Amino acid sequence: MARLTNIDSFFSPRSVAIVGASNKKGSIGNVIFKNFVETAFEGTVYPVTLSYDTVLDHTAYKSVRDLPELVDLAVIAIPAPAVNTVMRECVDIGVPACVVITGGFSEIGENEREEELKSIIRGSDTRVIGPNCVGVYDRRTRVDTIFLPEERMGRPNNGPISLVSQSGAFVAAMLDWASLNGIGMDKVVSFGNKIDVNYSDLIMFLAEDENVEVITIYMEGLSKGKMFMEATAAASLKTPVVIFKSGRSKAGAAAAASHTGSLAGSDAIYDAAFRQAGAIRVYSSEELFDVARIFQCKKAPAGTRVAIITDGGGSGVMATDALEDGDLTLAPLDEATKSAMEEKFPPYCSVKNPIDLTGDADATRYDVALEEVLNDDNVDAVLLIMLFQVPTLGDEVVGHVISHSRRSDKPIIVVSSGGKYTKERVRELEEGGLVCYPTPERGVRALSALCHYHAYRRKKGKKG
Repeated sequence: MARLTNIDSFFSPRSVAIVGASNKKGSIGNVIFKNFVETAFEGTVYPVTLSYDTVLDHTAYKSVRDLPELVDLAVIAIPAPAVNTVMRECVDIGVPACVVITGGFSEIGENEREEELKSIIRGSDTRVIGPNCVGVYDRRTRVDTIFLPEERMGRPNNGPISLVSQSGAFVAAMLDWASLNGIGMDKVVSFGNKIDVNYSDLIMFLAEDENVEVITIYMEGLSKGKMFMEATAAASLKTPVVIFKSGRSKAGAAAAASHTGSLAGSDAIYDAAFRQAGAIRVYSSEELFDVARIFQCKKAPAGTRVAIITDGGGSGVMATDALEDGDLTLAPLDEATKSAMEEKFPPYCSVKNPIDLTGDADATRYDVALEEVLNDDNVDAVLLIMLFQVPTLGDEVVGHVISHSRRSDKPIIVVSSGGKYTKERVRELEEGGLVCYPTPERGVRALSALCHYHAYRRKKGKKG
Protein backbone atom coordinates (compact mmCIF):
# COMPACT_ATOMS: atom_id res chain seq x y z
CA MET A 1 0.00 0.00 0.00
CA ALA A 2 1.01 3.64 -0.30
CA ARG A 3 3.64 4.97 2.12
CA LEU A 4 2.48 8.37 3.40
CA THR A 5 5.49 9.08 5.64
CA ASN A 6 6.48 12.77 5.38
CA ILE A 7 4.35 13.45 2.28
CA ASP A 8 2.82 16.46 4.04
CA SER A 9 6.30 18.05 4.21
CA PHE A 10 6.16 18.68 0.46
CA PHE A 11 3.01 20.77 0.78
CA SER A 12 3.12 22.34 4.24
CA PRO A 13 6.78 22.87 5.16
CA ARG A 14 7.67 25.34 7.87
CA SER A 15 11.15 25.82 6.41
CA VAL A 16 12.64 25.27 2.95
CA ALA A 17 16.17 25.15 1.55
CA ILE A 18 16.71 25.99 -2.12
CA VAL A 19 19.91 24.19 -3.08
CA GLY A 20 21.25 25.97 -6.14
CA ALA A 21 19.63 29.34 -5.34
CA SER A 22 21.05 32.03 -7.59
CA ASN A 23 21.17 35.77 -8.20
CA LYS A 24 21.31 35.16 -11.94
CA LYS A 25 18.02 36.47 -13.28
CA GLY A 26 15.96 33.82 -15.08
CA SER A 27 18.05 30.88 -13.91
CA ILE A 28 16.26 27.90 -12.39
CA GLY A 29 17.67 28.55 -8.93
CA ASN A 30 16.77 32.23 -9.15
CA VAL A 31 13.16 31.67 -10.22
CA ILE A 32 12.48 29.01 -7.57
CA PHE A 33 13.97 31.09 -4.78
CA LYS A 34 11.92 34.12 -5.86
CA ASN A 35 8.79 31.94 -5.88
CA PHE A 36 9.18 31.57 -2.11
CA VAL A 37 10.49 34.98 -1.05
CA GLU A 38 8.21 37.13 -3.23
CA THR A 39 4.88 35.38 -2.51
CA ALA A 40 2.80 34.74 0.57
CA PHE A 41 4.77 31.69 1.72
CA GLU A 42 4.80 32.03 5.51
CA GLY A 43 7.73 29.77 6.34
CA THR A 44 11.47 30.40 6.38
CA VAL A 45 13.49 30.06 3.16
CA TYR A 46 17.24 29.48 3.02
CA PRO A 47 19.44 29.77 -0.09
CA VAL A 48 22.12 27.08 -0.32
CA THR A 49 24.86 27.75 -2.86
CA LEU A 50 28.61 27.71 -3.33
CA SER A 51 28.49 30.73 -5.64
CA TYR A 52 27.14 33.58 -3.48
CA ASP A 53 27.30 34.90 0.07
CA THR A 54 23.78 36.31 -0.27
CA VAL A 55 20.89 35.60 -2.63
CA LEU A 56 18.26 38.29 -3.02
CA ASP A 57 19.46 39.83 0.27
CA HIS A 58 19.17 36.52 2.14
CA THR A 59 22.27 35.03 3.81
CA ALA A 60 23.43 32.04 1.77
CA TYR A 61 24.83 28.79 3.14
CA LYS A 62 27.38 26.44 1.57
CA SER A 63 25.59 23.23 2.58
CA VAL A 64 22.34 22.01 4.10
CA ARG A 65 24.51 20.95 7.06
CA ASP A 66 25.30 24.62 7.73
CA LEU A 67 21.68 25.76 8.04
CA PRO A 68 20.57 27.12 11.42
CA GLU A 69 17.74 24.56 11.57
CA LEU A 70 16.68 21.26 10.07
CA VAL A 71 14.44 22.20 7.14
CA ASP A 72 11.25 20.33 6.28
CA LEU A 73 11.86 20.55 2.53
CA ALA A 74 14.95 20.78 0.33
CA VAL A 75 14.56 21.76 -3.32
CA ILE A 76 17.59 20.64 -5.31
CA ALA A 77 18.35 22.45 -8.56
CA ILE A 78 22.05 21.90 -9.29
CA PRO A 79 23.98 20.04 -12.01
CA ALA A 80 23.22 16.31 -12.06
CA PRO A 81 26.74 15.10 -11.04
CA ALA A 82 26.42 16.97 -7.70
CA VAL A 83 22.88 15.85 -6.81
CA ASN A 84 23.80 12.59 -5.08
CA THR A 85 26.29 14.31 -2.78
CA VAL A 86 23.65 16.79 -1.64
CA MET A 87 21.07 14.04 -1.26
CA ARG A 88 23.45 12.08 0.97
CA GLU A 89 23.78 15.16 3.19
CA CYS A 90 20.00 15.57 3.35
CA VAL A 91 19.53 11.95 4.39
CA ASP A 92 22.34 12.14 6.96
CA ILE A 93 20.78 15.11 8.78
CA GLY A 94 17.20 13.82 8.40
CA VAL A 95 15.54 16.22 5.94
CA PRO A 96 11.98 14.80 5.61
CA ALA A 97 11.33 15.76 1.97
CA CYS A 98 13.39 16.60 -1.11
CA VAL A 99 12.34 17.73 -4.58
CA VAL A 100 15.01 17.02 -7.20
CA ILE A 101 14.34 19.38 -10.09
CA THR A 102 17.52 18.37 -11.91
CA GLY A 103 17.37 16.14 -14.97
CA GLY A 104 20.17 13.95 -16.29
CA PHE A 105 19.22 10.55 -14.88
CA SER A 106 17.57 7.47 -16.39
CA GLU A 107 15.66 9.59 -18.93
CA ILE A 108 18.97 10.14 -20.77
CA GLY A 109 20.41 6.72 -20.00
CA GLU A 110 22.22 7.67 -16.77
CA ASN A 111 20.80 4.62 -15.00
CA GLU A 112 23.78 4.17 -12.68
CA ARG A 113 23.43 7.72 -11.35
CA GLU A 114 19.72 7.14 -10.70
CA GLU A 115 20.33 3.80 -9.00
CA GLU A 116 22.86 5.47 -6.71
CA LEU A 117 20.27 8.12 -5.83
CA LYS A 118 17.77 5.40 -4.96
CA SER A 119 20.32 3.61 -2.80
CA ILE A 120 21.06 6.80 -0.84
CA ILE A 121 17.46 7.21 0.30
CA ARG A 122 16.71 3.49 0.69
CA GLY A 123 15.83 2.65 4.28
CA SER A 124 15.57 6.30 5.33
CA ASP A 125 12.49 8.42 6.07
CA THR A 126 13.55 11.04 3.52
CA ARG A 127 10.98 11.18 0.72
CA VAL A 128 11.92 12.31 -2.78
CA ILE A 129 9.92 13.77 -5.67
CA GLY A 130 11.84 13.59 -8.95
CA PRO A 131 14.40 13.72 -10.35
CA ASN A 132 13.73 15.42 -13.70
CA CYS A 133 10.60 17.29 -12.63
CA VAL A 134 9.11 20.70 -11.86
CA GLY A 135 7.98 19.51 -8.46
CA VAL A 136 5.21 20.95 -6.31
CA TYR A 137 2.69 23.78 -6.44
CA ASP A 138 0.30 24.35 -3.53
CA ARG A 139 -1.90 27.39 -3.88
CA ARG A 140 -2.89 27.43 -0.21
CA THR A 141 0.57 27.23 1.38
CA ARG A 142 2.34 28.94 -1.56
CA VAL A 143 4.90 26.20 -1.98
CA ASP A 144 6.04 26.66 -5.57
CA THR A 145 9.07 24.83 -6.96
CA ILE A 146 8.14 25.44 -10.61
CA PHE A 147 11.05 27.16 -12.33
CA LEU A 148 8.90 29.02 -14.86
CA PRO A 149 8.40 32.71 -14.00
CA GLU A 150 4.86 33.96 -13.39
CA GLU A 151 4.94 36.31 -16.38
CA ARG A 152 5.39 33.22 -18.58
CA MET A 153 3.22 30.75 -16.64
CA GLY A 154 0.20 31.96 -14.66
CA ARG A 155 -0.62 30.53 -11.25
CA PRO A 156 -4.33 29.73 -10.75
CA ASN A 157 -6.39 30.69 -7.70
CA ASN A 158 -7.58 28.30 -5.01
CA GLY A 159 -9.86 25.53 -6.18
CA PRO A 160 -10.86 21.93 -5.52
CA ILE A 161 -8.89 20.24 -8.33
CA SER A 162 -5.51 18.60 -7.77
CA LEU A 163 -3.21 17.36 -10.52
CA VAL A 164 -0.52 14.66 -10.48
CA SER A 165 1.68 14.30 -13.54
CA GLN A 166 4.88 12.69 -14.69
CA SER A 167 5.35 15.47 -17.22
CA GLY A 168 6.45 18.87 -16.01
CA ALA A 169 5.55 20.44 -19.34
CA PHE A 170 1.98 19.18 -18.95
CA VAL A 171 1.75 20.67 -15.46
CA ALA A 172 3.07 24.01 -16.67
CA ALA A 173 0.65 24.17 -19.58
CA MET A 174 -2.34 23.15 -17.46
CA LEU A 175 -1.56 25.62 -14.67
CA ASP A 176 -1.20 28.41 -17.21
CA TRP A 177 -4.44 27.40 -18.93
CA ALA A 178 -6.31 27.07 -15.62
CA SER A 179 -5.12 30.51 -14.57
CA LEU A 180 -6.35 32.05 -17.83
CA ASN A 181 -9.74 30.32 -17.64
CA GLY A 182 -10.44 30.92 -13.98
CA ILE A 183 -10.22 27.25 -12.96
CA GLY A 184 -9.09 26.87 -9.36
CA MET A 185 -6.41 24.37 -8.39
CA ASP A 186 -5.19 23.06 -5.06
CA LYS A 187 -2.15 20.76 -4.94
CA VAL A 188 -0.21 20.05 -8.13
CA VAL A 189 2.74 17.66 -8.47
CA SER A 190 5.11 16.73 -11.28
CA PHE A 191 7.38 13.87 -10.22
CA GLY A 192 9.33 13.06 -13.38
CA ASN A 193 11.25 9.80 -12.96
CA LYS A 194 9.42 9.02 -9.65
CA ILE A 195 12.26 7.17 -7.93
CA ASP A 196 10.34 7.33 -4.63
CA VAL A 197 7.06 9.25 -4.27
CA ASN A 198 4.68 7.82 -6.84
CA TYR A 199 1.05 7.85 -7.94
CA SER A 200 -0.09 5.63 -5.10
CA ASP A 201 1.42 7.83 -2.39
CA LEU A 202 -0.09 10.97 -3.81
CA ILE A 203 -3.51 9.50 -4.61
CA MET A 204 -3.94 8.29 -1.04
CA PHE A 205 -2.61 11.54 0.43
CA LEU A 206 -4.86 13.74 -1.72
CA ALA A 207 -7.91 11.56 -1.07
CA GLU A 208 -7.56 12.40 2.63
CA ASP A 209 -7.29 16.15 1.97
CA GLU A 210 -10.60 17.90 2.67
CA ASN A 211 -9.68 20.70 0.25
CA VAL A 212 -9.36 18.27 -2.69
CA GLU A 213 -12.63 17.32 -4.36
CA VAL A 214 -11.23 15.63 -7.45
CA ILE A 215 -7.81 14.13 -8.31
CA THR A 216 -6.64 14.44 -11.92
CA ILE A 217 -3.71 12.47 -13.27
CA TYR A 218 -1.58 12.66 -16.39
CA MET A 219 0.15 9.30 -16.81
CA GLU A 220 2.71 8.01 -19.27
CA GLY A 221 3.59 4.73 -17.59
CA LEU A 222 3.29 2.78 -14.38
CA SER A 223 5.76 0.51 -12.58
CA LYS A 224 3.89 -0.56 -9.42
CA GLY A 225 0.55 -1.68 -10.79
CA LYS A 226 -0.81 -3.57 -7.79
CA MET A 227 -0.03 -0.72 -5.39
CA PHE A 228 -1.64 1.75 -7.78
CA MET A 229 -4.78 -0.38 -8.07
CA GLU A 230 -5.14 -0.66 -4.30
CA ALA A 231 -4.61 3.06 -3.73
CA THR A 232 -6.96 4.13 -6.53
CA ALA A 233 -9.72 1.71 -5.53
CA ALA A 234 -9.61 2.99 -1.95
CA ALA A 235 -9.43 6.66 -2.97
CA SER A 236 -12.24 6.37 -5.53
CA LEU A 237 -14.72 5.54 -2.79
CA LYS A 238 -14.12 9.03 -1.38
CA THR A 239 -12.71 11.20 -4.17
CA PRO A 240 -13.06 10.93 -7.98
CA VAL A 241 -9.81 9.96 -9.71
CA VAL A 242 -9.66 11.09 -13.36
CA ILE A 243 -6.81 9.77 -15.52
CA PHE A 244 -5.48 10.94 -18.88
CA LYS A 245 -3.22 8.11 -19.99
CA SER A 246 -1.01 8.86 -22.98
CA GLY A 247 1.26 6.49 -24.90
CA ARG A 248 -1.68 4.42 -26.18
CA SER A 249 -0.08 3.76 -29.56
CA LYS A 250 3.18 1.88 -30.11
CA ALA A 251 4.90 5.10 -31.17
CA GLY A 252 3.45 6.95 -28.18
CA ALA A 253 4.63 4.24 -25.81
CA ALA A 254 8.14 4.51 -27.21
CA ALA A 255 8.07 8.29 -26.79
CA ALA A 256 6.94 7.92 -23.16
CA ALA A 257 9.80 5.53 -22.44
CA SER A 258 12.35 8.00 -23.78
CA HIS A 259 10.76 10.91 -21.91
CA THR A 260 10.77 9.72 -18.29
CA GLY A 261 12.27 6.27 -18.61
CA SER A 262 8.94 4.68 -17.68
CA LEU A 263 7.33 1.53 -19.02
CA ALA A 264 4.15 2.30 -20.94
CA GLY A 265 2.76 -1.24 -21.24
CA SER A 266 -0.38 -2.55 -22.94
CA ASP A 267 -3.13 0.03 -23.20
CA ALA A 268 -5.84 -2.62 -22.85
CA ILE A 269 -4.37 -3.62 -19.48
CA TYR A 270 -4.42 -0.02 -18.29
CA ASP A 271 -7.99 0.38 -19.46
CA ALA A 272 -9.16 -2.66 -17.53
CA ALA A 273 -7.20 -1.67 -14.43
CA PHE A 274 -8.65 1.84 -14.36
CA ARG A 275 -12.17 0.49 -14.71
CA GLN A 276 -11.69 -2.09 -11.98
CA ALA A 277 -10.29 0.51 -9.58
CA GLY A 278 -13.14 2.94 -10.18
CA ALA A 279 -10.98 5.54 -11.95
CA ILE A 280 -12.42 7.65 -14.77
CA ARG A 281 -10.38 7.47 -17.96
CA VAL A 282 -10.29 10.39 -20.39
CA TYR A 283 -8.51 10.84 -23.69
CA SER A 284 -7.42 14.48 -23.84
CA SER A 285 -6.32 17.31 -21.58
CA GLU A 286 -9.55 19.12 -22.48
CA GLU A 287 -11.64 16.18 -21.32
CA LEU A 288 -9.53 15.82 -18.17
CA PHE A 289 -10.66 19.21 -16.93
CA ASP A 290 -14.17 18.94 -18.37
CA VAL A 291 -14.69 15.88 -16.22
CA ALA A 292 -12.90 17.35 -13.19
CA ARG A 293 -15.09 20.45 -13.27
CA ILE A 294 -18.39 18.54 -13.29
CA PHE A 295 -17.76 17.24 -9.77
CA GLN A 296 -18.02 20.82 -8.54
CA CYS A 297 -21.80 20.48 -8.85
CA LYS A 298 -21.57 18.26 -5.73
CA LYS A 299 -24.62 16.23 -6.75
CA ALA A 300 -24.95 12.50 -7.19
CA PRO A 301 -27.35 11.43 -9.96
CA ALA A 302 -29.36 8.38 -8.93
CA GLY A 303 -29.05 6.80 -12.38
CA THR A 304 -28.28 7.44 -16.03
CA ARG A 305 -31.62 8.84 -17.26
CA VAL A 306 -31.18 12.33 -18.69
CA ALA A 307 -33.71 14.96 -19.71
CA ILE A 308 -32.55 17.30 -22.47
CA ILE A 309 -34.05 20.80 -22.66
CA THR A 310 -33.06 22.97 -25.60
CA ASP A 311 -34.11 25.97 -27.70
CA GLY A 312 -32.36 24.52 -30.74
CA GLY A 313 -33.54 21.24 -32.23
CA GLY A 314 -30.21 20.43 -33.84
CA SER A 315 -28.39 20.74 -30.54
CA GLY A 316 -30.91 18.35 -29.01
CA VAL A 317 -30.18 15.77 -31.69
CA MET A 318 -26.41 16.11 -31.14
CA ALA A 319 -26.90 15.70 -27.40
CA THR A 320 -29.07 12.61 -27.93
CA ASP A 321 -26.36 10.97 -30.04
CA ALA A 322 -23.79 11.85 -27.38
CA LEU A 323 -25.92 10.24 -24.65
CA GLU A 324 -25.74 6.90 -26.42
CA ASP A 325 -21.98 7.22 -26.84
CA GLY A 326 -21.69 7.88 -23.10
CA ASP A 327 -23.88 4.95 -22.04
CA LEU A 328 -26.60 7.31 -20.84
CA THR A 329 -30.29 7.14 -21.74
CA LEU A 330 -33.03 9.60 -22.61
CA ALA A 331 -35.31 9.76 -19.59
CA PRO A 332 -38.82 8.40 -20.38
CA LEU A 333 -40.82 11.41 -19.17
CA ASP A 334 -43.95 10.73 -17.16
CA GLU A 335 -47.20 11.53 -19.00
CA ALA A 336 -48.10 14.00 -16.26
CA THR A 337 -44.83 15.86 -16.91
CA LYS A 338 -45.53 16.13 -20.64
CA SER A 339 -49.16 17.15 -20.07
CA ALA A 340 -48.14 19.95 -17.69
CA MET A 341 -45.75 21.37 -20.30
CA GLU A 342 -48.28 20.99 -23.13
CA GLU A 343 -50.74 23.13 -21.19
CA LYS A 344 -48.26 26.00 -20.87
CA PHE A 345 -46.30 25.82 -24.14
CA PRO A 346 -47.31 26.75 -27.68
CA PRO A 347 -48.41 23.71 -29.74
CA TYR A 348 -45.28 23.81 -31.90
CA CYS A 349 -43.00 23.07 -28.90
CA SER A 350 -42.03 19.43 -28.44
CA VAL A 351 -42.53 18.07 -24.93
CA LYS A 352 -41.00 14.70 -25.75
CA ASN A 353 -37.46 14.13 -24.60
CA PRO A 354 -35.44 15.96 -25.90
CA ILE A 355 -37.73 18.89 -25.04
CA ASP A 356 -37.52 21.51 -27.77
CA LEU A 357 -38.62 24.98 -26.64
CA THR A 358 -37.89 26.23 -30.20
CA GLY A 359 -36.26 29.38 -31.49
CA ASP A 360 -38.65 31.80 -29.80
CA ALA A 361 -38.08 30.35 -26.33
CA ASP A 362 -38.25 32.71 -23.39
CA ALA A 363 -37.22 32.50 -19.75
CA THR A 364 -40.67 31.31 -18.69
CA ARG A 365 -40.52 28.22 -20.90
CA TYR A 366 -37.19 27.24 -19.41
CA ASP A 367 -38.55 27.88 -15.92
CA VAL A 368 -41.58 25.65 -16.54
CA ALA A 369 -39.58 22.89 -18.25
CA LEU A 370 -37.04 22.73 -15.44
CA GLU A 371 -39.77 22.68 -12.80
CA GLU A 372 -41.53 19.75 -14.44
CA VAL A 373 -38.55 17.55 -15.32
CA LEU A 374 -36.85 18.02 -11.97
CA ASN A 375 -40.05 16.81 -10.28
CA ASP A 376 -40.23 13.76 -12.55
CA ASP A 377 -39.03 10.60 -10.80
CA ASN A 378 -37.92 9.20 -14.16
CA VAL A 379 -35.26 11.93 -14.51
CA ASP A 380 -31.83 11.59 -12.87
CA ALA A 381 -30.09 14.59 -14.46
CA VAL A 382 -30.79 17.49 -16.82
CA LEU A 383 -28.76 18.63 -19.80
CA LEU A 384 -29.85 22.24 -20.34
CA ILE A 385 -28.94 23.67 -23.74
CA MET A 386 -29.39 27.42 -24.07
CA LEU A 387 -28.73 29.39 -27.24
CA PHE A 388 -28.59 32.90 -25.85
CA GLN A 389 -28.60 34.26 -29.39
CA VAL A 390 -32.40 33.80 -29.37
CA PRO A 391 -33.76 37.37 -28.96
CA THR A 392 -36.77 36.31 -26.88
CA LEU A 393 -34.60 34.68 -24.20
CA GLY A 394 -34.26 37.28 -21.46
CA ASP A 395 -31.47 37.60 -18.92
CA GLU A 396 -33.83 36.50 -16.14
CA VAL A 397 -33.41 32.89 -17.32
CA VAL A 398 -30.06 32.85 -15.50
CA GLY A 399 -31.78 33.46 -12.18
CA HIS A 400 -34.39 30.79 -12.92
CA VAL A 401 -31.72 28.17 -13.66
CA ILE A 402 -29.66 29.02 -10.58
CA SER A 403 -32.78 28.89 -8.39
CA HIS A 404 -33.80 25.45 -9.70
CA SER A 405 -30.27 24.14 -9.30
CA ARG A 406 -30.11 25.23 -5.68
CA ARG A 407 -33.46 23.62 -4.85
CA SER A 408 -32.89 20.30 -6.58
CA ASP A 409 -30.66 17.34 -5.72
CA LYS A 410 -30.44 16.49 -9.42
CA PRO A 411 -27.51 17.88 -11.42
CA ILE A 412 -28.25 20.46 -14.10
CA ILE A 413 -25.46 20.66 -16.69
CA VAL A 414 -25.56 23.71 -18.95
CA VAL A 415 -24.46 23.78 -22.59
CA SER A 416 -24.10 27.19 -24.19
CA SER A 417 -21.79 28.50 -26.87
CA GLY A 418 -21.35 31.92 -28.37
CA GLY A 419 -19.64 35.27 -28.19
CA LYS A 420 -19.46 38.07 -25.68
CA TYR A 421 -23.11 38.10 -24.59
CA THR A 422 -23.20 34.33 -24.12
CA LYS A 423 -19.92 34.29 -22.21
CA GLU A 424 -21.27 36.90 -19.80
CA ARG A 425 -24.36 34.77 -19.10
CA VAL A 426 -22.22 31.66 -18.72
CA ARG A 427 -20.02 33.45 -16.20
CA GLU A 428 -23.13 34.40 -14.19
CA LEU A 429 -24.32 30.80 -14.26
CA GLU A 430 -20.95 29.49 -13.11
CA GLU A 431 -20.80 32.06 -10.32
CA GLY A 432 -24.20 30.70 -9.28
CA GLY A 433 -22.76 27.18 -8.96
CA LEU A 434 -23.62 25.72 -12.39
CA VAL A 435 -21.10 23.83 -14.50
CA CYS A 436 -21.19 24.92 -18.16
CA TYR A 437 -19.79 23.51 -21.41
CA PRO A 438 -19.58 24.95 -24.93
CA THR A 439 -20.85 21.90 -26.85
CA PRO A 440 -23.37 19.09 -26.23
CA GLU A 441 -20.68 16.45 -26.73
CA ARG A 442 -18.40 17.88 -24.05
CA GLY A 443 -21.27 18.35 -21.62
CA VAL A 444 -22.52 14.81 -22.12
CA ARG A 445 -19.04 13.24 -21.77
CA ALA A 446 -18.61 14.99 -18.43
CA LEU A 447 -22.13 14.07 -17.31
CA SER A 448 -21.48 10.45 -18.25
CA ALA A 449 -18.41 10.42 -16.00
CA LEU A 450 -20.44 11.86 -13.12
CA CYS A 451 -23.24 9.32 -13.49
CA HIS A 452 -21.00 6.29 -13.85
CA TYR A 453 -18.72 7.35 -10.99
CA HIS A 454 -21.67 7.50 -8.60
CA ALA A 455 -22.97 4.19 -9.97
CA TYR A 456 -19.57 2.69 -9.04
CA ARG A 457 -19.84 4.12 -5.52
CA ARG A 458 -23.34 2.71 -5.09
CA LYS A 459 -22.13 -0.67 -6.29
CA LYS A 460 -19.43 -0.57 -3.62
CA GLY A 461 -21.98 0.35 -0.98
CA LYS A 462 -21.06 4.03 -0.65
CA LYS A 463 -23.76 6.71 -0.46
CA GLY A 464 -23.67 9.67 -2.83
